[in-house]
Amino acid sequence: MRITAPLALLATAAGPLVYVAAPAIAQGSKSQGDRPSKAAREHAEQEAIRRAVQRGELLPLPRILAIAQSKVPGDIVKVELEYESWGIKYEVKILTPSGRVREVELDARTAALIKIEDD
Repeated sequence: MRITAPLALLATAAGPLVYVAAPAIAQGSKSQGDRPSKAAREHAEQEAIRRAVQRGELLPLPRILAIAQSKVPGDIVKVELEYESWGIKYEVKILTPSGRVREVELDARTAALIKIEDD
């Protein structure tokens, strides 16, 4: 099964930008019976990704963005994490100077290039 989580940027006062998105089970604020609220799920996702980066399980977003732009120069317009059966990958969509949107897929742990394609 493939799960796509949108990526957001979170500026922290003490350090560089970190990415926030991952599947996680939220605890705390709940709505509609036992289901966590959207805000609680988002917070849990942010924390799960932050911890994964701190443990070295995933590469930090600034490094991924630099690698993606070295492969396809242009302006980054969208970033997503996708969960595959083999692991996690980043999908970085880049608007090239010629006006094309290209998608760069990188392994989230190693930054190995998976593929580059037109979007």
